[in-house]
Amino acid sequence: MSGPVILGIETSCDETGIGVVRGTELLANEVASSVAEHVRFGGVVPEIASRAHLEALLPALRRAQEAAGIGLSEIDGVAVTAGPGLMSALVVGVAAAKALAYALDKPLYGVNHLAAHVAVDLIEHGPLPQPCLALLVSGGHTSLLRVDDVATSITELGSTIDDAAGEAYDKVARLLELPYPGGPHIDRVATEGDSGAIAFPRGLTSSNDRDRHRFDFSFSGLKTAVARHLEIAESLQRPVAVADVAASFQEAVCDVLSAKAMDACAATGPPI
Repeated sequence: MSGPVILGIETSCDETGIGVVRGTELLANEVASSVAEHVRFGGVVPEIASRAHLEALLPALRRAQEAAGIGLSEIDGVAVTAGPGLMSALVVGVAAAKALAYALDKPLYGVNHLAAHVAVDLIEHGPLPQPCLALLVSGGHTSLLRVDDVATSITELGSTIDDAAGEAYDKVARLLELPYPGGPHIDRVATEGDSGAIAFPRGLTSSNDRDRHRFDFSFSGLKTAVARHLEIAESLQRPVAVADVAASFQEAVCDVLSAKAMDACAATGPPI
């Protein structure tokens, strides 16, 4: 496959990612995670993440070059996550990308990493239907995007107004005394529970929310409802069915994600 060779650098959170693509062919994808360093805090600590990026970036870059079988002189451009993300973590990647682009005399491209979440699908499945709707559910972001052209025209229809889905998973996992990161552990425990056991709220899905927050997301109230459920059980000295809580919580999250995605498709025109 032909096309320009682009080196990509990602440092928006707790993973240092170095990718190399030729056109839409992925040549290398090296990731170094600092998640183990954040476990005892129950979430990502920006200062720790930033220092981990500093330590991991050059080794990851070398591994990516080896995997791709190319030298830096063969790179046609450098792309870097410019936001959104943890500011101190982003600075590490942007500074490294600037230095590389300057030293190699190559163009530098700042990338919105939410748009990149959509664009990366080109590598796996080829061209996207246009227009299409993208539902993003990452650690710190839950968004609905209308994609008319992945390179030039992406419109945000709705986003998180408080806790994103991933943040809610981590916080509920802590309430249930499950390890960090919460997503895999809640998902594992939920398989043994009854998803209809507890009627947790579905945030921003009532008719009153359709005018202002039709396509926005809020999982803070759901997290609080789980906390309240556990407090009541403790006050009444009742045992907590952790699996049922996990399953019911996960069902509430999935209901909101799927309902808003389908509503956005119906409202904005992309085929369902």
